[in-house]
Amino acid sequence: MQCSQGYGQVKPNVPSPNVHRYLTLIEKKTVLVRDETTAGRFQRVRQDHARETAEDYAEMVLELGGGGHVAVRPADLARALGVSHVTVLRALDRLIRSGIITRDENQGIRLSPKGRRLGEHARDRHQLVVAFLESLGVPPEIAAIDAEGIEHHASAVTLERMAAFLETKTKS
Repeated sequence: MQCSQGYGQVKPNVPSPNVHRYLTLIEKKTVLVRDETTAGRFQRVRQDHARETAEDYAEMVLELGGGGHVAVRPADLARALGVSHVTVLRALDRLIRSGIITRDENQGIRLSPKGRRLGEHARDRHQLVVAFLESLGVPPEIAAIDAEGIEHHASAVTLERMAAFLETKTKS
């Protein structure tokens, strides 16, 4: 089948064989009443961006480090994320203070147990969103790009519905 947006051939919708496990991977979040003043909304956005950055870094360290078994160099992380070396070093300082990563004697980056959990959760959420978008007929290249934004902002309820949709689609 040809993509209407000029991306070439589109693979038919084939749900991931591991879709059923996504229901167990969705993080249950408690919704807190937040300060909805202007300052409160801006603070929430800053916190959300910091969480998104931490998730992206943890997911990338997990990927580049072969599942966390190999230390990752800051330069490799900068190249993979498409940011400057200085940006990576500043982010790494924050992630070290947060207990998400550690640096070894050669300045290699490794995930802490907390960071591994964060990276695995981000990776699983990303795979769920990609699988969902592909099940709707979105070409894989576009689904992967779109999932980068959606994965951080979709609520637990939305992710549960995506997983349930894929589960029923797999059964049919």
